[in-house]
Amino acid sequence: MPIIDPNSPNPFVDGRQSPKALMVRQGVEHQMLKLGYSCLPELTLASGRRCDLICISAKGYIIIVEVKSSVEDFRVDEKWPEYQKYCDAFYFATHAGVSRGVFPGDEGLILADAYDAEIIQQPRENSISAATRKSILLRFAKVASQRLRIASNYAEKAGVAIEYYDGD
Repeated sequence: MPIIDPNSPNPFVDGRQSPKALMVRQGVEHQMLKLGYSCLPELTLASGRRCDLICISAKGYIIIVEVKSSVEDFRVDEKWPEYQKYCDAFYFATHAGVSRGVFPGDEGLILADAYDAEIIQQPRENSISAATRKSILLRFAKVASQRLRIASNYAEKAGVAIEYYDGD
């Protein structure tokens, strides 16, 4: 199921994540927005992998956040190293109920609840190519635009006005 399903009675319901994973993602998004990043959940990368959250600064600095709702969730995931070639910084994000000791020491770590998040550990810096950066920025813009169109159509049908934000 896509992140926004235009055929659903509520296109914003995404049944893939657990309530705890959604809580963590929401807290991380709040924190990243406060830090000046634009965020987009569930973006499919050129590799075909879908990252949990991608955050982009006004200067094009790219962060990918992989949400882990449990120790088992981390242990069964073998795809996260692939995300590093698509970002300047990579973080795991989790909640207080998950032991921090399971996460690698050279990756970033964010601790979150539904309302906010705190960066516990900074990641090692990564440098991506200009071509990769451009590709990600264009994909981010295209997907965000498509999701906004779907949301606007849904809101219009529901009789809800949308106030647009122009980034200033």
